[in-house]
Amino acid sequence: MPDSPIYIHSIATAYPPYCFGQDEVMDQAVRVFGHKRELMNRMVKSYGNAGVNKRYSCVPLDWYATDHGWPERMALFEQHALALLTEAGSKAIAASGLMSADIAATVTVSSTGISTPSLDSLLQGPLGLKPNTQRLPIFGLGCAGGVIGLSRAAALARAMPGKAVLFLCTELCGLTFRRSDDSKANIIGTTIFGDGAAALVLRADSGTSNGGPSLAAIEAWGEHTWPKSRDVMGWSVEDNGLGVIFSRHIPTLVRDEMRVVSDGFLQGLGLTMSDIDGLVVHPGGEKVVSALEEAYDLKAGSLTDARAVLAERGNMSAVTVLAVLEKALARGAKGRHLMTALGPGFSAGFCVMTLQ
Repeated sequence: MPDSPIYIHSIATAYPPYCFGQDEVMDQAVRVFGHKRELMNRMVKSYGNAGVNKRYSCVPLDWYATDHGWPERMALFEQHALALLTEAGSKAIAASGLMSADIAATVTVSSTGISTPSLDSLLQGPLGLKPNTQRLPIFGLGCAGGVIGLSRAAALARAMPGKAVLFLCTELCGLTFRRSDDSKANIIGTTIFGDGAAALVLRADSGTSNGGPSLAAIEAWGEHTWPKSRDVMGWSVEDNGLGVIFSRHIPTLVRDEMRVVSDGFLQGLGLTMSDIDGLVVHPGGEKVVSALEEAYDLKAGSLTDARAVLAERGNMSAVTVLAVLEKALARGAKGRHLMTALGPGFSAGFCVMTLQ
């Protein structure tokens, strides 16, 4: 195990103003896909089985009933991503006890929109960051971005001892919806997708800052990409936006292979699951959470934090596992935890941290 942990000094989340109940989303989906009555008759039960009660959106519900092109989608993405990251980032900096001028670097993760200049450069003014702040924007990690992006931020913090790194993550999954796409994957997306943002302040230091003791210590990280698995999860680039790629085999892959891969990761650190006090996992959906519980030999319903975030916020891609971490910390979880998320590649991200 590395002997220089990276301390998390704060964590904050932010959500857009529109909140939809699952029944509202289902009713809208039935209207939008009404021309595919047989398909919707088969899919309606998915809304009740998704484990989602409500989720947040940066656009109103009627936005999803009309067509939209790339220029409008990306303009909305930049506008709302900046607003949410400014809110989350400002809260995280304030909670850390540091000042904006103390932030030496940022790592910014998002896979649901494109902005050039990148979001991190556009955030320097709103967040009050110095012009010489180092920046690392990351695109394409999908749902795994919360864990792998946090790992990149931790690596950067370790390379800059005593310097504060601001990790930023936002996903506006709703903006990817295309009503002209009546594929099963697109409809499944409507059962779970939500919007949100998260921010954390990290530093390789003594574990204290001006705001007091740290929340957690990141000890190690790693990842695994399954060969020839590109078609399991991702985006397809279409004329009017990004198309959802979801394989129906994801829960089976999780159930059959996730434990083997995570055991291998832990073994490389001289650890086993018996050294882990708890799990912080990305809840892709109800079937995935159940598969994770089976993979880790847990009783059904044991992953309470993951299930609660899924129910209250939906699947916010990379942001979701960070919201699960925030919830675990808020309820006072302690001890060494394994943080995991799955995303395009098909890849698994791992992070070992001690909640304090």
